[in-house]
Amino acid sequence: MHESIISLTEFKSGASQQIKALKEHSDPLILTQNGRATAVVEDYAQYQRQQKSLALLRLMVQGEDDIQHGRLTPQSEVFDTLKKRLNAEKQHD
Repeated sequence: MHESIISLTEFKSGASQQIKALKEHSDPLILTQNGRATAVVEDYAQYQRQQKSLALLRLMVQGEDDIQHGRLTPQSEVFDTLKKRLNAEKQHD
């Protein structure tokens, strides 16, 4: 991943072109103010992919914690419960 770093002033003067470049390259753009990084601008599709990846990682960590603390349910019990729910829904339809 390549990151571009530009000043906020430079971004404001060419925002349209910078946004087009984000869509083409999907590399984040780091904005600086007074020489310090203050914001990151990125393509929305890339942002969505990152959010999905983070959600998946959170689920994995939660699963690992459940395993370590013995919060487990046998697979057969899970499937039996799901089958019962599905059959109940079919009967209501």
